[in-house]
Amino acid sequence: MARTIPLMIQIATGDPRSITQQIVDAVRRQIAAGELAVGDQLPSVRGLAQQLMVNPNTVAKAYGELSSEGWLDARPGLGLYVATPRQRLSDSERERRLDDAVQRFVSDVIGLAFPAETLVARVSEELDALRPKKRA
Repeated sequence: MARTIPLMIQIATGDPRSITQQIVDAVRRQIAAGELAVGDQLPSVRGLAQQLMVNPNTVAKAYGELSSEGWLDARPGLGLYVATPRQRLSDSERERRLDDAVQRFVSDVIGLAFPAETLVARVSEELDALRPKKRA
């Protein structure tokens, strides 16, 4: 039987992203980093909403988005579980999202006047930090 894994998520009130998006991004990051493994059970909607002190509808919306994208499997009457990895988006959608993210990143950092090498190194460090970690 799968164990329920507590989600270590912090909601930042000054973050321009919605609370729903912050939850979605945090769960995606934890799955990508191996902090949540295939088959791990996530907290209930009500449980996570109480933990984060947010409306349960916000958590339900985030969980719904993660399920529709294939990150989570909903098992009726049992809860939500981390899904088996698969290509969640078409190649063209993946390219479109990458292009959008790169454009946003460049727009955000262009005024900081860092050399391109510094930016590339920092992005590489962040991606390395997300490589799946071994779990006990």
